Amino acid sequence: MTYQLQIGQILRTPLATAPEQCVHHGDAVTLTYRQVADRVARLGAALGALGLGPGATVAVMDWDSHRYFECYFGVPMLGATLHMINVRLAPEQVRYTIDHAEDDAILVHEDFLPLLLPLLPKLARRPRLILLTDRGAAVPDGFEGEYEALLAAQEDCFAFPDLDEGTRATLFYTTGTTGQPKGVSYSHRQIVLHTLGALAALGPVPGQGGLKKNDVYMPVTPLFHVHGWGFPYVATMLGLKQVYPGRYEPARLLRLIETHGVTFSHFVPTILAMLLNAPEARGVDLSRLKVLIGGSALPEGLARAARARGIDVHAAYGMSETCPLLTIADMVASQASEEVTIRTATGKPTPMVDLRIVDGEMNDVAHDGRTTGEVVVRAPWLTEGYLKDPEGTGALWRGGWLHTGDVGHLSPDGTLRITDRLKDVIKSGGEWVSSLQLEDIASTVPGLAEVAAIGVPDARWGERPVLVVACGAAEEERVAQDIRAVIDAAIARGDLPGWAAPDRIVRVEALPKTSVGKIDKKAIRANVAAGVAHG
Repeated sequence: MTYQLQIGQILRTPLATAPEQCVHHGDAVTLTYRQVADRVARLGAALGALGLGPGATVAVMDWDSHRYFECYFGVPMLGATLHMINVRLAPEQVRYTIDHAEDDAILVHEDFLPLLLPLLPKLARRPRLILLTDRGAAVPDGFEGEYEALLAAQEDCFAFPDLDEGTRATLFYTTGTTGQPKGVSYSHRQIVLHTLGALAALGPVPGQGGLKKNDVYMPVTPLFHVHGWGFPYVATMLGLKQVYPGRYEPARLLRLIETHGVTFSHFVPTILAMLLNAPEARGVDLSRLKVLIGGSALPEGLARAARARGIDVHAAYGMSETCPLLTIADMVASQASEEVTIRTATGKPTPMVDLRIVDGEMNDVAHDGRTTGEVVVRAPWLTEGYLKDPEGTGALWRGGWLHTGDVGHLSPDGTLRITDRLKDVIKSGGEWVSSLQLEDIASTVPGLAEVAAIGVPDARWGERPVLVVACGAAEEERVAQDIRAVIDAAIARGDLPGWAAPDRIVRVEALPKTSVGKIDKKAIRANVAAGVAHG
């Protein structure tokens, strides 16, 4: 008989190896894995009592909490699909994703009622509604009840069905440069294999690096974003102490890191920079913290700032369509050298990831650390396509490989370095300018909060690079001079061609961000074109 891979097996592992280990929601809730499993059973029973079973779609709108963690298991183990709603999308985009996913129920935190309630009359059909509350809010009219009360009314001996491993387990939506958000889904099999692949990549790392059984895990990328990069499942299989922080407020995150002894997390660059620059950070020991950076490239300046605080920081790479883990910077080499480029490299493929750099005809380019092409991948956990979008799925998987839309090169030792997104590449006079390289060089300038390199139309050269920087008005002249100096030095060293130097440096108060905290270059290009940003 074939052994079916199911998410429930991940939760059963710590019940056998670490049943009394704790899962925390900030400082408010502490549960053992044994108690989590009991609550997951009650959740399954409560949803089943509402007629939600195999084939249903159950959505969640919550901060990173113990409830969300329970839904990671209870909903898929029921044979239903967990739809992780991106609460940072525009209201009409949220409405679109609810309708497109055909949500049968929504578990919504009281803080997101002002977002959801006005959308209800516009929905194609009315989902069942369950309130999540931390402050004892009253249950609104039309709701089935409150989460804790519904769980308390059930027994903890609910028998989840035995599922085919190909059953859809999760669904979320990723935004692109055009059109509506795209639905990305994963099966039980894909999530279990991604969990094992991450463990195979991180577990064997000796010394400080990697992820060990004595680590304390706290996510600092939202649980609605690619399953929190898959690490709640990884941490559960290892039986780690876990801390779910709720809102991402710097003072709160720093306090939880200190109180609970957090040693492993993952950030997008903007959130790590925000944490390091928070006034409260000065009094917190961060020297035990290991951090993976994803979502966008790890700038050299940010890596140096993190290392100055003792943080063991490394770049990682993946995307919504890849579950997401594909590569991690070399954690073994970084222990033998303080060369920061080891940590900022996109890294080497994790086990079971096949990765190629190809030209426009899908031919492999030279692995010489210079020749660039598109990154295409295969792995057993990649999404099979976009929900209800055969055209987008065909483009994603053309030629039998998943097209990432990223441009990069491979060194002879197999290290990948992403140099751009296809849509962000700057082509000037027939030559490619790497926006990431320009950003990396500029990021070393003190006083510069954030930087983005974009291409702007040019009658002579087609496009020319422009740097958009976030800094104080009083610092503008000095920062611009320092950026020119470090770029001139890179050109003098031969690291950057002279024609790649930006024509302008534009100052803004802050760079616009996407819903998951990435720098939004589409908005930046529009602002510069409209003259909203001046320089």
